[in-house]
Amino acid sequence: MQRHQEGRASERALVSVVDDDESVRESLPDLLKEFGFEVRAFSSAQEFLASDCVNRTGCLILDIAMPGMAGLDLQRELQHQGKKIPIVFITAQTDGALRATAFEAGAVDFLLKPFSDTALLASVETALRTTEDALCRIQICRI
Repeated sequence: MQRHQEGRASERALVSVVDDDESVRESLPDLLKEFGFEVRAFSSAQEFLASDCVNRTGCLILDIAMPGMAGLDLQRELQHQGKKIPIVFITAQTDGALRATAFEAGAVDFLLKPFSDTALLASVETALRTTEDALCRIQICRI
């Protein structure tokens, strides 16, 4: 496995995983930590929203289908709160309408389970570049 090169975004940002499947919540953080990321896992959208991690998250890996608040609902809630967290959706559902809705609302990627380590790493790095670009724009505006 290729180790993630520490960059400005990864030093500031956290990768949060929200999935109701316990095996995903255990395996994805382990893999992402091997790539060099700081990771937190949550069993529900509500647990994530109630945490102190929302404002530190630079990439959100989010399951589409969860009991209670589903992935697309969390995406809408974050937008409603003005949180611009890049989202990588993960799902076993092949519904093209879900995929289109996620992308129309700003998703960075939409990975079908099972996905490769390489695909996940590429998606997370893209999301963190999005975060880094936003941070640079904020810093430029403040100068």
